[in-house]
Amino acid sequence: MQRLRVPTRDGHPLDVVLGYSDVASYLSPTNPYVGATVGRYANRIAGGRFTLDGKTYPLTTNEADTCLHGGTEGFHLRLWTVVDQAADSLTLELVSPDGDQGFPGELTARAAYRVAGDTVTIELSAACDAPTVVSLTNHAYFNLGGPESGSAEDHLLAVDADTYLPVDPRAIPLGRLDPVAGTPFDFTTPAAIGHRARHHHPQVLRVAGIDHAYHLRGEGLRRAARLEHPDSGRFLEISTDQPSLQVYTGNRLDGTLNGRDGRLLRQSDGIALETQRHPDAPNQPAFPSPVLNPGETYRSITTWRLGSS
Repeated sequence: MQRLRVPTRDGHPLDVVLGYSDVASYLSPTNPYVGATVGRYANRIAGGRFTLDGKTYPLTTNEADTCLHGGTEGFHLRLWTVVDQAADSLTLELVSPDGDQGFPGELTARAAYRVAGDTVTIELSAACDAPTVVSLTNHAYFNLGGPESGSAEDHLLAVDADTYLPVDPRAIPLGRLDPVAGTPFDFTTPAAIGHRARHHHPQVLRVAGIDHAYHLRGEGLRRAARLEHPDSGRFLEISTDQPSLQVYTGNRLDGTLNGRDGRLLRQSDGIALETQRHPDAPNQPAFPSPVLNPGETYRSITTWRLGSS
């Protein structure tokens, strides 16, 4: 996704996601997943391996010994094929062969985008010819103040979750759900992102900001988060049918990359709110299973409702 334009109060369109001006930047290995659809498995798989039906599958690794967002040549570095398009919708397809980045089975993935009124719906789906694991997500970075507003640290965030997944020094979940109450991860009521992302809490220091998964309340399509830009009143409300939301404050945006219009991308210039399966779930049976079998369809639905108060 290169642009997401919303009308301002005076009727002019405003971009509210970070992006690049050219295709080559999106396909560059240095792209920190700006605007990408990531897979075959979003987030991290510890040790670059997992075991399925008694067989261990080594994966490509791109964060020390971790497989992050699908590995060294994940879906974010592929050109997807347009299979359907209309004025208000677009469907893309990607065929991932057996053994792609080490993952078993051929996987056919689709990403469908639909716009209706104030809402964008993203439906990610996949089918396979052999048992595999899958978790797809969209990795947009939001800044509701627009590209000239600078940091998103002043944004107010609310997350519909009472627990989060603490991580080890590799940013791998420790396998438990900790309560957010009394911690900088408590967004049960709206709170400014900047103060929380610069807190002295050990978990914040461990990843130089917030880069943690939240275990969402409830099941089915329900609200996951609300992001608001106080100065303008613009808001984004995210709903999903996925069990987890990764909140990422752009900790690795270090000013070395040029975004759209030549603007340097720096930490907290945008916040990613990634709806997905739990990170490292292929290795952690306590989390909901990410296994997809032949004859089944993986499906993830996420909606973005944008407006102003």
